Amino acid sequence: MGTSGLTAASYLQSRKNHWDKIARKIGASVSWGGAYHRRLIEVFRFWVAPGQRILEVGCEQGDLLAALRPARGVGVDFSSEMLRHARQSHPDIEFVEADGHDLEMIERPFDIIILSDLIDDLWDVQMVLEQIKRLCHHHTRIIINSHSRVWEPLLFTARKLKVAKPMLPQNWLTVEDVSNLLNLSGFEVIRSWEEVLWPLRTPFINQLCNKCLVKVWPFKLFAMTNFIMARPCPEKPLDNHLVSVIVAARNEAGNIAQIFTRTPEMGAGTELVFVEGHSQDDTYSAIEREIAAHPERKSQLHRQEGVGKGDAVRLGFAKAKGDVLMILDADMTVPPEDLPRFYEALRSGRGEFINGVRLVYPMEKDAMRVFNFLGNKFFSLAFSWLLGQPIKDTLCGTKVLTKQDYALIAANRQHFGDFDPFGDYDLIFGAAKLGLKMIDLPIRYRARTYGSTNIQRWSHGWLLLRMVTFAAKRIKFT
Repeated sequence: MGTSGLTAASYLQSRKNHWDKIARKIGASVSWGGAYHRRLIEVFRFWVAPGQRILEVGCEQGDLLAALRPARGVGVDFSSEMLRHARQSHPDIEFVEADGHDLEMIERPFDIIILSDLIDDLWDVQMVLEQIKRLCHHHTRIIINSHSRVWEPLLFTARKLKVAKPMLPQNWLTVEDVSNLLNLSGFEVIRSWEEVLWPLRTPFINQLCNKCLVKVWPFKLFAMTNFIMARPCPEKPLDNHLVSVIVAARNEAGNIAQIFTRTPEMGAGTELVFVEGHSQDDTYSAIEREIAAHPERKSQLHRQEGVGKGDAVRLGFAKAKGDVLMILDADMTVPPEDLPRFYEALRSGRGEFINGVRLVYPMEKDAMRVFNFLGNKFFSLAFSWLLGQPIKDTLCGTKVLTKQDYALIAANRQHFGDFDPFGDYDLIFGAAKLGLKMIDLPIRYRARTYGSTNIQRWSHGWLLLRMVTFAAKRIKFT
């Protein structure tokens, strides 16, 4: 069983008998849990992209697992009666009768591992977390949800009235308890949040409560279930890879030579991928000259057909040959010499989306106008709240991620649409939805030495306000 002693064995056997008994009554009794479980499916579908390898421990009838449309789905439960229903309903899913405290029969790693309404019923939560640790690769996401203690008296009353599933005594762990157990088991919490304020199917009311009110204070204090997303703690640095530095260049002819001489070699090598965008000066010719003058450097040059920095960066990412993707602004207000720190933050595993921050160290005079500085501060606070991870500077041009993660962001881009001329929010929103670990890396922001900014303060500020509203609809209140 993976546990020791009669107490553990009797505890587990009593729960197995309990869930077998509940399974035999499926369809013969009325429960208020239908709306609650439908809302859980909506939440999991938001965070889990289809086509992944998914393991659910404590899968019951397998409805949640099947709803996520996995490429490979494995459901584990110790109730043979629950699994009998699961196999009948979802023949394309693999179901394994096993106790979560002993998962030795499960092989190969998974992209997503789910423990939904399970940990409050376990004998030893840490033991189960240690069991699933060996089924993770470095990019696996663990998603856990469990009932809030606030609902303990209400659920007790509902079970007495026989409108909710009868339950044996529960653990009732807090978010802090679960976070601590995850840490002890070798996991790092990425984010936590609250869901389900109204578990009954009531037109308009449940939508208002479960998609809006539960996301804001003080209503979130009364949420029914707490969610936690975690990842395995990095154990060793990633292998060195070719690094592609994407440089979107418009009217930056005077900076090109310095980009070649000052950008350091990183990892297994560095390539410069220039995307020139409708310049009024001779930026394109300047890049051609520097490529010819530096045959020792891996480099590419492409003409942008669309408009906006975001479009240019996407073209550069599409053409890049490296497994690590970096963005360097051609104005060099972020010094190229700082790029190795971004690379090491990614390679070490400390973060999966490394975001430059200009707002920590004092800036050079005239590096950023006052209204731009205040706007950045406002949008940083807004997006930190929306995304559930702290992000101090949303418009710093320097961002680093792996090509693998960018491919996933691009594959899910339709969720947000294409209306970001900067490209920063396209990446930030996508990384947040994937549950990537975001790390802010402070840099010293320098003043331009050539040309003028392409940012249009007021029109772009209005566009960012639209993005806040859009992100609220698509990330926060979904």
